[in-house]
Amino acid sequence: MSQDTLSQVLRSIRLRGAVFYHVEGNDRWVSESPPARAIAALIMPGIEHVMAYHVLTQGSCWTMVVGQAPVQLQAGDVVMFPHGDRHVISSEPGLRGVVDMRPYGLPHPEQLPFFASQRGAALSMSRLDPASDRHGATLVCGFFGCDAHPFNPLLASLPQLLHVPAGQADDDDWIAHFIRFALSESTLKRPGGEALLERLSETMFVALVRRYLDDLPEGPPTWLAGLNDRHVGRALSLLHARPAEAWTIDRLADHVGLSRSSLHERFARFTGHAPMHYLAKWRMQVAAGLLRHSSAPIASIALEVGYESESAFSRAFRREVGQPPAAWRRQRARLGAGAA
Repeated sequence: MSQDTLSQVLRSIRLRGAVFYHVEGNDRWVSESPPARAIAALIMPGIEHVMAYHVLTQGSCWTMVVGQAPVQLQAGDVVMFPHGDRHVISSEPGLRGVVDMRPYGLPHPEQLPFFASQRGAALSMSRLDPASDRHGATLVCGFFGCDAHPFNPLLASLPQLLHVPAGQADDDDWIAHFIRFALSESTLKRPGGEALLERLSETMFVALVRRYLDDLPEGPPTWLAGLNDRHVGRALSLLHARPAEAWTIDRLADHVGLSRSSLHERFARFTGHAPMHYLAKWRMQVAAGLLRHSSAPIASIALEVGYESESAFSRAFRREVGQPPAAWRRQRARLGAGAA
């Protein structure tokens, strides 16, 4: 049930993947990347939220969110920065680089991924010690994009730095496939390679989140942790699968097998929302997808997400999103045309 809920959210937030760089770093080197929001419009036009990721295909290196403790990476490891934080990849812990925004804004006529080394400007990689090559590393670097609004419950559940070590689960097969194809496409540039890497990277994102969910660390309750909870996971599954139903807290509690007060407390502790407030937010996310991808009348969309009248739906949508649904649809159509 909870895995179905995760799939529904991943489909709804329009996950998109891209691979931009195949990078080699030798000697003492450092790459400091800007916050993703500073380059989002350049690398993924029209995408609300951008997350950088790096796959270490050979060697070892270190990474960190600026201001936090460094983490060591070994070959086959993947690191992702779900909140788009400024971060560093380097041959040694604690090194800092200089962010260079120019590569992100330049036109790139060649097929992805671009090859870069520490001698080039790409990713602001800096050669610090030309006398040694003991710090060699090879990485495939790219970005994930998704919607953050009206409602993306997954993002808040992910850490600032998500490190998935190599060789610990069956999902590593996807990562191994991705590494093999990315390294091949960076040199052969075969037709369809970009599309293949996009799909593989999206699949890898799902594998990373599932690995994180399977090995969820102890800590504050989150939406992802709620998927693993017997009662909250069941409630989330019902709300996501049947958002148009006339749910009440009492009816949901009956299905879940808890008292009204126990469900309210437990659900809010994991998700940060009361069950009916969560349902209202999820309905708006579903409605946003229908507004974006269909030409259905507003009244039809209102019924599909559980509102008996267009006016009630419009008020709820405006309260959550800040615009009436018709205006939001027109704005998204313009943004989509501009991105294309």
